[in-house]
Amino acid sequence: KSRNRPCPSRYSRAWVSPSWPIEARVGAVGLVLAAIFLSKPLSISLSPLLLQAASAAAGGQHFPTGALYVVATPIGNLADMTLRAIHVLSLVDAVACEDTRHSASLLQHLGLHKPLMALHQHNEREASSTVVSRLAQGERVAYVSDAGTPAISDPGAVLVAQVQAAGFRVLPIPGASSAVAAMSVAGSLDAGESDYTAGFSFLGFLSNKATARNAQLKRLTTQTQAQVLFEAPHRIGALCAALSAECGARRVTLCREMTKQFETVVTLAASELPAWLSADPHRERGEFVLVLHALPATAHEEQTDTANDSVLLTLMAELPLKQAVSLAATLTSAPRNSLYARALQLKQGQDDA
Repeated sequence: KSRNRPCPSRYSRAWVSPSWPIEARVGAVGLVLAAIFLSKPLSISLSPLLLQAASAAAGGQHFPTGALYVVATPIGNLADMTLRAIHVLSLVDAVACEDTRHSASLLQHLGLHKPLMALHQHNEREASSTVVSRLAQGERVAYVSDAGTPAISDPGAVLVAQVQAAGFRVLPIPGASSAVAAMSVAGSLDAGESDYTAGFSFLGFLSNKATARNAQLKRLTTQTQAQVLFEAPHRIGALCAALSAECGARRVTLCREMTKQFETVVTLAASELPAWLSADPHRERGEFVLVLHALPATAHEEQTDTANDSVLLTLMAELPLKQAVSLAATLTSAPRNSLYARALQLKQGQDDA
């Protein structure tokens, strides 16, 4: 046997103890089998051991009736389906979904057969009423989008709002999220604050309308935090060109086909994006998530120093310096000391002129 190929029995002896109860040992072996089965193509029918493993992992937990379960599904790799999500889908009375054909294939892969209800952006309000009616009868209903976590740049928010307004519980069943996955491999650090990312803004897809899209691009390039956005293959070239023109040296992480066979993750300056994209026609195919990194400390400080110049100059033209700074601090919520230092610089420039 090759030394690079581990022996499964060696690992099973390490973590399946003979002292465990029989149920625990069956569940542990089921976890391995589930991982094997989930990596198979969609056409492969799954063994009941997969559902047994899910039940062993989550069956002892409480899943109330008359509740909506918002279930995250894989964004491209079926092995990312959690055992808790599988157990919930096996437990619910019906599944509301963005696309019944897509969700039917997923359920078939899991060995499940459930009533499906179409709930998408064109019928979400009407279909949500049907879900509420089923909850009123004490049923459990799951909602899944085509991929990832529902209601994140996908239908689901209207459904959740209506269910909550009707007084029923909404429970998240977390899992794959392309936005969070992209941030986890971006390596974007907040400007001078710490060695980790304190936050980011999620934008999803930019507008299809040119005027609104250009305004969104202008706004996101002035933000100091990291920005996460989605893009379609037919528009990725235009977006990369716009980011190159607006952001220059600012770092961007581009993720393509995440979790799939041809997954690509690259981080480079925004100005280098168009050349990288055009170097290989295959790079324009697939689904894209982009992370515009947080501004570096020096750029952040420069932007902060000059952001309130117009307010300071207007007030300094009418008021003594200290009063102008005090009022500017009230209007902008910026630190008084930094405003005062900037006001002195502006005054010096006026005197020199």
